Amino acid sequence: MMLDNKTILITGGTGSFGKCFTKYVLTHYNPKKIIIYSRDEFKQFIMQGEFREYADKLRFFIGDVRDKERLTRAFEGVDYVIHAAALKQVPACEYNPNEAIKTNIHGAQNVIDAALDTNVKKVVALSTDKAVNPVNLYGGTKLVSDKLFIAANAYAGNKDINFSIVRYGNVAGSRGSVIPKFYDMIKKGCTELTITDYRMTRFWISLTQGVELVIKALEEATGGETFISKIPSFKISDLAEAMMPGCKTREIGIYPGEKLHEIMVTVEDSATTYEYDKHFIVYPQVTWNEKQKINTSGKKVEEGFSYSSDNNTQWLSVEEIRELLKTVDLEK
Repeated sequence: MMLDNKTILITGGTGSFGKCFTKYVLTHYNPKKIIIYSRDEFKQFIMQGEFREYADKLRFFIGDVRDKERLTRAFEGVDYVIHAAALKQVPACEYNPNEAIKTNIHGAQNVIDAALDTNVKKVVALSTDKAVNPVNLYGGTKLVSDKLFIAANAYAGNKDINFSIVRYGNVAGSRGSVIPKFYDMIKKGCTELTITDYRMTRFWISLTQGVELVIKALEEATGGETFISKIPSFKISDLAEAMMPGCKTREIGIYPGEKLHEIMVTVEDSATTYEYDKHFIVYPQVTWNEKQKINTSGKKVEEGFSYSSDNNTQWLSVEEIRELLKTVDLEK
């Protein structure tokens, strides 16, 4: 098993992804060690309590991705790095642009440099649909971050290391997303739910699906790939009906920096995109070494192809959304 007896470090490891990834790996594999690298000591204390039974496998490092020296120290002896740390809240990034740049761009470069300077074998960076044709600063910083991680393969030289990306949209039930927003409105006794735009669509992905895609990237990446899950879409209006049957809704207009649809693969990406059974891979347009390979078990998409939540071939019905909502922890 690929992750058995390996040391894995997760930046931003106390977040929802980090916790889910840690639990999944400890349940399905036998890693040598998982290092949680983050800057919030209280969240680390809470996570230590939640994973008390795995104390012999977990290590907790206080540190910031802005601090290259600390990253370099933390990466010593690490086989795989999952880069999940980021400033993610769109309004916060708009009001604090320089802080977003320091964490999301400079932090990404620090992770790359630290990995190249140690003996890390694989780095997988988490991306977002907002990095595709970005309309807000968060998306802009993540676009630059993605470009940095892809280009990092040019600096690998003879080192046994590769860098790849996993991209997905808002995880179902994640903080600040529409499901907990509707849930809070219903809990407060609201008789109608507000929808920014009745045309709005989103992809549905669970945290576990995101974790599985990261593990696939660890297993298959040769350098520079962007992995994207094939997942169903849903209409926000159908989500409202699933959560509050027969409810009234009111359209209030799109928020600044918000998109009508989540885009994962652009028309421009189609030239280097391949489709597989459960995912797409966007390969880099430039190759830097002989280690980079295209997995030819997939099928190259047609010219002009794009993949977004409004042109998807898989759609969730109201009843299917209602069933999936039972798997979402909304009390956290």
